[in-house]
Formats: sequence, structure tokens, C-alpha cells
Amino acid sequence: MLDDGPGKPIHIFERTGFAPAFAAGNANGDIEMLQSARFGVLVHHDDDEREYAYDHDAERALAAAADHGWLVVSMRDDFEQIFTTDAR
Repeated sequence: MLDDGPGKPIHIFERTGFAPAFAAGNANGDIEMLQSARFGVLVHHDDDEREYAYDHDAERALAAAADHGWLVVSMRDDFEQIFTTDAR
């Protein structure tokens, strides 16, 4: 089974027996999973300086977030640190 798009919530339910209470995603392929959750978070990869912006495959997810009331977290605006400079 393809674990993307409509297959994600099916796969989650088959593995756990439950719809997710919480789901987080970052692309259009996560829409159905986020719709099946009671609480959804969409991570918007929009920081091309500290990471790289790859939100070109998230346009539908960003629109769905507004429609469904999911929390959108911006890499640029909400993350103080993305990669550590401390090599532990």
C-alpha cells in the first residue's frame, strides 16, 4: 500500500486500530492524514537561508490548513534554530 495521500490514514488505522489524535505533515501528500486527525500541524518549509524552502509541493496543503483550522508552523518565522552548530 502506498503510504502517501489517501493511503496514509488507512495505513495508520491498520497499524494502530485508531485514527490519529495528532498528526503533523509538510506536503500535499499529508492532507488526508491531517484531515483524519483531531489536531493537525502543517510545517511550512519556507526558510531558504537556514534550511531550504521546499514548499512548492505544499500549496494544496497550505490552502487545506486554512480550511480545516490546522496549525501552520513556519520554519522561517517560528523556529529559532533549525540545525545546531554544536557538533556533539
